[in-house]
Amino acid sequence: KKTGKPVCVIDLDTIMPGIVLSDFGDMVRTFTNSTLEDEVNLSNVVMRMPIYQAMHEGFLSACGKVLTSLEMENLSIAGPWITLMQAMRFLTDYLRGDVYYKIKYPEHNLVRTRNQLTLFKSMLSQL
Repeated sequence: KKTGKPVCVIDLDTIMPGIVLSDFGDMVRTFTNSTLEDEVNLSNVVMRMPIYQAMHEGFLSACGKVLTSLEMENLSIAGPWITLMQAMRFLTDYLRGDVYYKIKYPEHNLVRTRNQLTLFKSMLSQL
């Protein structure tokens, strides 16, 4: 109050009400990718199905009783949905001049976009 300077940064993603499909989907996007999200060689990008299956089983065993029937029915599309959304976020940031995500080189967000689109396709083909 005295200085008018910020004390901390608040990440609104971490304080908003969660949507189980969003949370599970982002976990799937993050943990099942066979490589880093900025991998240039797209032949290395694939969803690792055994990891997905273990995550799905573990998630349902811990949370299955609190999920609605609609959430249970749509759990398998959560990963592809969030992955495609993340691809569009990377592409949007690239087109806007890389103002949101930190980049290491000029095409970094474009590489991330291609990576996530490849992961999305891998998810669709396996799920």
